[in-house]
Amino acid sequence: MLYDWISNIHFAKPAFFALFAILPVWIYFYLRPTYRSQGTLLVSGVKAFGKGRSWKTIFRHVLMILRLIAVSCIILALARPQTGSEQQVTSGEGIDIIFCLDISGSMLAQDFSPNRMEAAKQVASEFIDRRPTDRMGLVIFAGESFTMCPLTTDHAVLKSQLYNIQSGLLEDGTAIGSGLATGVERLRSSLSRSKVVILLTDGEDNGGRLDPNTAKEIAKSFGVRVYTVGVGTEGFAPVPIQTSSGVIMQKEKVSIDEKLLTQIANETGGKYFRATDNESLESIYKEIDRLEKSKYQVQSFTHYTEKFFPFVLAAAIAIFLEWLLRFTLFRKFP
Repeated sequence: MLYDWISNIHFAKPAFFALFAILPVWIYFYLRPTYRSQGTLLVSGVKAFGKGRSWKTIFRHVLMILRLIAVSCIILALARPQTGSEQQVTSGEGIDIIFCLDISGSMLAQDFSPNRMEAAKQVASEFIDRRPTDRMGLVIFAGESFTMCPLTTDHAVLKSQLYNIQSGLLEDGTAIGSGLATGVERLRSSLSRSKVVILLTDGEDNGGRLDPNTAKEIAKSFGVRVYTVGVGTEGFAPVPIQTSSGVIMQKEKVSIDEKLLTQIANETGGKYFRATDNESLESIYKEIDRLEKSKYQVQSFTHYTEKFFPFVLAAAIAIFLEWLLRFTLFRKFP
C-alpha cells in the first residue's frame, strides 16, 4: 500500500529539491568541532580517553537528526507532492442508429460460425464499442416486430439486450416491412441530424402488417438512411430443424430478396451489402462505421490532489520533539 502511494506521487515544484544540497554542508559544519575535540582527546593521553561516556554524549546527535528530518520534510512539502487521476470528457455530435435484426428460424443456419444470429450479434456488439457517442437502439423482427431497446447512450444495457436475443422470441416469419417500420418509428422523434437503420435479414418478406415499400417511403419521409445487409452463403446452408425425434440438420436454399434490399437502401440514401461468411459480415459493419462518422472530441485532463500535509505534520512533530528534548533531557538553552 505504501509502495503504491509513493509510486503515484508527482511533485509540482521539483526545483525545491535543490535545497537538499544545503544538508551535507550543514552536517559538515556540525560534525567539524566534534572531530577537532576527538583529536585533542587523543593527544591528552589514555587516562582522559578512558573515562566513562554519559548517555548525553552517546545521544548528543539526536537533536541534529530531528532538525535534519524536519528540514527534509519541509523541502518535500515545498516541492508540492501530488497524486493525479486522469479523467476524460467526451463531447460532440453523435448519430442515432437502430439495429433492425431478423431473428427468424433460418437465422440459426450454420453457414456462419456458430450460426448467422450469433455472428450478427457479435459484429453488432463490436460496432457498438467503436461508437461511444452515438445513441443506439435495437429492434427485432420475425413474423412480427418488437423493440428490444429504445435509443440510449447506455451501451452496456443495449449490449445486454442484444446478447439476450434468441430464436423463438417472436412468431416465425420474415416481416421485413414491419421490422423496418418499427425501426423508423424509434427514430421518428429524434432531433439528430443523422438517423440510420441497419437492417439485417437472411430471407424474403413473407408476412407482417406492412409492405416493405410502404416502410421504405416512411423512412424517406423522416430522413432515415437505411443500410441493408443480406446474410447467407451462396446456394444451400445447413439449418437445424426440430422434429419429433429431435433436432436434425437440413440443407435449405438461401433465398434473399436482394432486389428489394437494394431498392430500400438506394432510395433512402443508404447502401446494400451481402455477407456470405463471418469475415465479410465484419467488413460490412466496418464499412458502415466508416461511412457514418460521428463528430466528437475527447478531452483528457488530470486532477491532482495535494499530499504535502503528511510531510508538514512530520516536520512539525520533529521540531516539537527537538525542542522538547532540548529543554528537558538535554537542558540546552540558546
